[in-house]
Amino acid sequence: MEQKLYVKVLKFFLIVFVTMLFFFPIYWIFSMAFKPFPEWTAAGGKIYWFPNNPTFNNFRAIFSRKLEMSPIAGTAIRPILNSLTVSIIGTAIAMVVGIFAAYGISRYKAGGNLPFMLLQLRMFPPIAIIIPIMIMWAFLRMIDTWYGLAIIYGVVTLPFSVWLMKTFFDDIPKELDEAAIVDGCSNIGAFFKVVMPLAKGGIASSALFVFILNWSDFLIALILTDRRWTTIPVHISKLQSAMVGALYGPKAALGMIAAVPPIVFGILIQKYLVRGFTFGAIKK
Repeated sequence: MEQKLYVKVLKFFLIVFVTMLFFFPIYWIFSMAFKPFPEWTAAGGKIYWFPNNPTFNNFRAIFSRKLEMSPIAGTAIRPILNSLTVSIIGTAIAMVVGIFAAYGISRYKAGGNLPFMLLQLRMFPPIAIIIPIMIMWAFLRMIDTWYGLAIIYGVVTLPFSVWLMKTFFDDIPKELDEAAIVDGCSNIGAFFKVVMPLAKGGIASSALFVFILNWSDFLIALILTDRRWTTIPVHISKLQSAMVGALYGPKAALGMIAAVPPIVFGILIQKYLVRGFTFGAIKK
């Protein structure tokens, strides 16, 4: 009996430790965002685990016309809007193409080896293919444009969209499509009237995953943008000062703001994020 109690206590402290380990970076960014300049620079080698003098100056700095102690002009408003624009459009491209491709693969085995061919888009690290893409985009005059960045986002995240949606379509019994066709629906009608409503949860969760990938991208946006369409990750990397180096306070503040859209998106679609609601649609 005592041994079981020791095991339970050990498991409890282990869970607490692992939880704290994973949540510490989030806490550190949150606390850093409210620390004044002397505290987030760790002057004198002292580390401030808590903000002794909480301030909103870091948030004011990233939205001011010029960052204090930084040669970078401009505000974070434009990068935030840029990230929202290209991430939403890129997600829409990947989801629209991915849904139809996944349905064709799931129901009609279309494309033969197409699912594995799509995986080739993710076999190579982005750094290995970004230079040829940059040259091609420069020739097409798509560098530093919203459509140039959105298209590449849609292409890069397409394999995730196809494979995720294929698993959801596989879970929906094919007999439902056939029953709809028997009742007078065309193949397209059965897809939109029967399959799509049942796959709402899969579409929502896949869209959230693809959106997070696009929203957090750094390398592609760094290479394919210059000034007008820089995104939040690229803008964060530029928050440097010749006097103090990295501006950790403003970086943490902008990082907190960057975490808001995925969280809001997840909250809005949370009721659709439950898999398995189609199981048992046909009872024997």
